[in-house]
Amino acid sequence: MTAPDDLLSALRAICGSAHVLQGDGLDAYEADHRGRARGHALAVALPGSVAEVAAVVKTCARQRVAIVPQGGNTGLSVGSVPDASGRQLVLSLKRLRAVRGIDAANLTLTAEAGCLLQQAQEAAAAAALLLPLSLAAEGSCTLGGNLATNAGGTQVLRYGNARDLCLGLEVVTAQGEIWNGLTGLRKDNTGYDLRDLFVGSEGTLGIITAATLKLFAQPATQLTAWIALPGLQAAVDLLALARAQLGAALTGFEVMNQFSLHLVHTHWPALRMPPWQQTPWCALLQAGFADSPQHARARFEALLQTALAQTCAQNAVLAETGAQAAQFWRVRENIPAAQRQEGLNIKHDISLPTSAIPAFAAETGALLAREIVGVRLVTFGHLGDGNLHYNVQAPEGLDTAEFLRAQEPRINALVYDAVARFGGSFSAEHGIGSLKLGAMRRYKSPVALQLMRAIKTALDPQGILNPGRVLPP
Repeated sequence: MTAPDDLLSALRAICGSAHVLQGDGLDAYEADHRGRARGHALAVALPGSVAEVAAVVKTCARQRVAIVPQGGNTGLSVGSVPDASGRQLVLSLKRLRAVRGIDAANLTLTAEAGCLLQQAQEAAAAAALLLPLSLAAEGSCTLGGNLATNAGGTQVLRYGNARDLCLGLEVVTAQGEIWNGLTGLRKDNTGYDLRDLFVGSEGTLGIITAATLKLFAQPATQLTAWIALPGLQAAVDLLALARAQLGAALTGFEVMNQFSLHLVHTHWPALRMPPWQQTPWCALLQAGFADSPQHARARFEALLQTALAQTCAQNAVLAETGAQAAQFWRVRENIPAAQRQEGLNIKHDISLPTSAIPAFAAETGALLAREIVGVRLVTFGHLGDGNLHYNVQAPEGLDTAEFLRAQEPRINALVYDAVARFGGSFSAEHGIGSLKLGAMRRYKSPVALQLMRAIKTALDPQGILNPGRVLPP
């Protein structure tokens, strides 16, 4: 479908001709990060200010043109690419990338939605402060996308999700109005919390254009250990021990099964692997201390010695340098990339009560092995906050695309039914997008869906913001 000339002319007048894209060569905007979906955009608009975003939305609202907001397009639930109709406008926030300011005394940073997460982290570090949101995609994901999906990452255990780090927002509504809620206040009890409506709404209620985020003091000493574990119950026991002995100093606790590490070793052989990758499970434990290096190391080593004595750890190595710690983290962060090299896979971003994770993994793993002979499980994630990436790889030698077509609905049902039995959630940090609409219908209560639809209707009565996402029709 060719975009109407009057709409294109209006968009060019708002954004500039160079910032309204149409035709071929739009792969970066029309295909999702995982290669699961590809759409066709009416056009791509790249406004350069919040005023331009508002003007684009007003123009689309007048003509009832659907808008797909897009940040770094690194999402994993197909929530930021257009459908195949050629009737949806992609509104990219890439040009809104400024760090507007840092208030060191108030411990806040204000930045625009298109600012890369890594850029914001570096701005905080330049002020000797810490922005603790940390994701493998931080070099390409944007703050707007992080907030729209309520991103988690590796330090949720200590600092919380993106929602917990957000104090205020600037948002363009579905009518093209600008709500300036960029407050740096920790306490503001003046009615409904509008901020929390937009965080995690995946661009279906409004378009986030800027945010004010919490900052923290940089730890004086940061220590990282790679730990070999006999099983998941040992990991849960080690986590409890670490919480008891380290308290708030504990910032990260990741687990990885043997097969996930095997994939990294196979597809990234140049990446130096830590020891003991052949044990059933490994943990990556990180802590940040206000203590002196000597005192911090003594506390950390005491934890490792206790864990070995209580047999919830088989072996442990403490990173001696920042470079060695970074090497440990590169192994963990390359698991998704190794999966992509192995072929298309079925991802499950689930959360469970930490106490239930060992039984869930044992029961569900046995069920999948019985139902689909040779299936391979890539299990890793943020045990500290109960979030597992419970991914399913095809049996060796099978065509992965055909495996997905034949088995994905069945596998999803098996896994999500088990998650529900154990009191968990089928989406922990990746959002709903369009991939999980069926799960929303099946597992979310009718009352919750009714309330969500009422909010959507109130804020976006024409339904033009990211239609077909989050809420099942």
